[in-house]
Amino acid sequence: MTQVDSTLISDWHVVADIETLKDDTITTTYLFGERIQIERNHLKSISVTTDSGREVISRQKYGFVWVCLGEPGRPIIEIPEAEENDRHVITGGSMGVHVSGLRVVENFLDMGHFPFVHDGYLGVETNSETFPYQVDITADDEIVATDCKFFQPVASPNAEGGIMADYEYQVLRPYTAVLYKTNPLQPHRKDYIAIFVQPAGEEHCIVHPFLCYLKDGIDRCTVRWFMQLIFGQDKPILENQLPKCLPLDPRAETCIASDATSVFYRRWLREHNITYGAIPIDSASNFSESKSGDIIR
Repeated sequence: MTQVDSTLISDWHVVADIETLKDDTITTTYLFGERIQIERNHLKSISVTTDSGREVISRQKYGFVWVCLGEPGRPIIEIPEAEENDRHVITGGSMGVHVSGLRVVENFLDMGHFPFVHDGYLGVETNSETFPYQVDITADDEIVATDCKFFQPVASPNAEGGIMADYEYQVLRPYTAVLYKTNPLQPHRKDYIAIFVQPAGEEHCIVHPFLCYLKDGIDRCTVRWFMQLIFGQDKPILENQLPKCLPLDPRAETCIASDATSVFYRRWLREHNITYGAIPIDSASNFSESKSGDIIR
């Protein structure tokens, strides 16, 4: 296995949607380039082992299998919205992407691509302005972007016409990001969307969405369909980004004002010495090719 940052080895990572596992069957996947095997028996008990037969610490939570390849340095994240009875709590369908998982997280944080990649849904190409917003690092050492607003013609499947959607982004772990978004029918509350990105390799990942949508005016199947529709538009753009790993040198790719969250994210990764799926500063200093596509620099 490629050398992996100690922070990532001691963290929890989603490796499977439990709904996809069959009884008395072994499912094979990858984490940090290492092949792991997930077995569920007829009693629904799940065990995870490496190719060498070493048993990996695993837990079941929020409909996923989580593993830690080392000794856990902190617990799995808590999601209070998952305990609210008036929400659909849904795994959004795992999707493989041929790009660094860090690229996927950065794309998730980017509003600037809405009008161009999600035209007619999350944005309109003729109305592409991104308004100023606030980005901070919390006392818990998490990135939070607030006061994010964007006009969206179809902000959610239950929307009846376009709205100015309010967003709040959070980056909780290097490969975990969360979005709180205006609910069209209950504007005083927000829908919850998270992505748990499984770094299968440095340039390959599996994205596990998790959705807590208010039930008003929408069913479970439609929530999942909408998530997969939007991500299906992102996937080909992400897979055409070069380089596939995320450059951490601020000189490698030119940023604009709407990229404030991305700037914080890359700096935050550098400060935490996260290099897996990234191009560290020493390696990126000579890189001059601009990234094209989803996040416009």
